[in-house]
Amino acid sequence: MDIPPTSFGLVKTVFHYWLLLIRIVIDSLSDFLFGLYYSAFHPRIRLPALRSTVLLESATFLAKKIRSRELTSVDVVEEFIARITDINPIINAVVSDRFAEARKEARAVDSVLDSGQPLPDEYSEENKPFFGVPFTNKEAIRVAGQPNTSGLYLRSGFLAKEDADCVKLMRAAGAIPLAVTNVSEICMWFESSNKIYGQTRNPYNTERMVGGSSGGEAALLTACGSPFGIGSDIGGSIRMPAFFNGIFGHKPTFGFVSNTGQFPDATGNLSKFLTTGPMCRYAEDLIPMFKVLLGDKVSGLNLDAPVDLSKLKIHFALDDGGFPLISPVQKSIKKALLQAVHHLESKCGAEIVSFEPVKPLRYSFDIWSAMMSKEKCHSFTEDMANREGRVNPYLEVVKWFCGQSPHTFPAVLLGLVETISAKFPQRQADFAVMSAELELRMTDLLGRDGIFVYPTHPRTAPYHHQPLVMPFNFAYTAIFNVLGLPSTHIPLGLDDQGLPLGVQVVSNHGNDRLTLAVARELERAFGGWVCP
Repeated sequence: MDIPPTSFGLVKTVFHYWLLLIRIVIDSLSDFLFGLYYSAFHPRIRLPALRSTVLLESATFLAKKIRSRELTSVDVVEEFIARITDINPIINAVVSDRFAEARKEARAVDSVLDSGQPLPDEYSEENKPFFGVPFTNKEAIRVAGQPNTSGLYLRSGFLAKEDADCVKLMRAAGAIPLAVTNVSEICMWFESSNKIYGQTRNPYNTERMVGGSSGGEAALLTACGSPFGIGSDIGGSIRMPAFFNGIFGHKPTFGFVSNTGQFPDATGNLSKFLTTGPMCRYAEDLIPMFKVLLGDKVSGLNLDAPVDLSKLKIHFALDDGGFPLISPVQKSIKKALLQAVHHLESKCGAEIVSFEPVKPLRYSFDIWSAMMSKEKCHSFTEDMANREGRVNPYLEVVKWFCGQSPHTFPAVLLGLVETISAKFPQRQADFAVMSAELELRMTDLLGRDGIFVYPTHPRTAPYHHQPLVMPFNFAYTAIFNVLGLPSTHIPLGLDDQGLPLGVQVVSNHGNDRLTLAVARELERAFGGWVCP
């Protein structure tokens, strides 16, 4: 007997709500159990006090003070080295340093600035806007002489022979590479933990995770171990760590910042999804650093054009529409988002146009997963083998439970999921079509002056390993990678547990300046980064 369409719809709705209820129960139970475990066996460790107010300054401010000789590059570099020495035993963010080389390069900067001679054009503020300022970046991005393993045990001991393009550009702008920071294994999980370097801990609460894969970078920045840094993002790897650690992070429009010099790399159409961008504590550093990373493509984004916030058209959504395998958005995050939207409307004169989720956003994980599988030249199981063959994920599961696998459990699971998903090509094709339709829908919705305000993540920083019971939550950021849209994470203070809140603001292709302008305004209104 056939089930009438109305009856099928009712069954589907009931099943949806049962799944959602199970999701809520799992989240609540895991909060209780993980909280109990960490408070009993790994209680929170507080960071030591700052030695100097220099550590609290923006990179832009430090650059001005070094150039005016109110500070020396050597003194600035030494302050950040001392801070890393103080905090890294607690948060485990830095995995390798180049302190000796950085000191030498800082002395060279001071020698040029103290020469008493007029500076040649090559040392001008325009050509070297960050002359003498230290910076850091995630270990997946190459720095000559530093490890470039991406947390893959099979790459242990691998050292980069040359800088990634983005590091070259930062050096050309006068900045000094100081250290490289921890990542998740092969940069494909949203906790920064691996078999080489171990686990990075959140400066606000060491019982909590820092996100991934640029999690070590975000943790170091918020703990005042570096003034600014470089991250990369293929599913939220800049924005999620920025959210969990209360800093700014920008995922640019695809195709503008070079990804060359990273492992794993992104070739073919997959390079549309991977973007390299700035991470910092202060919004004033976003555009100057972004300009450096853009290199000769800087004119393509017109970042110096003024933005009239009163002309903005605001679209926002409090959640994705209710995908039952993803955690419901916490009330504190919804409240912060509404406050940000209200400020832009009431204080800046922006117009609220729509406040409902675009329906396909509910399928964000499926769309991202399908597009990653469709466009990827190298499978994840090939990356797990360092592209020297392919790992058998079924065997790797057995090895992991026997304590014999060189991989983290999330990496093993991802390899297994990828292998199983490949057996359903039609499902992937259907979601690829939905992705193209959603991109057209979003670009039409946003137009020339529209922004979309949306949660960066449905929950504040989880406990370590807790993402294993909420593995699809990264879909809130991942969807904008496959759409190629620029997105800026903006911190909005702390919740009642002392954990960072924030939102991501999305704009149309090439309209990065809109989200960056909103970041400046919301920082002014809500305070931005809060020192942990």
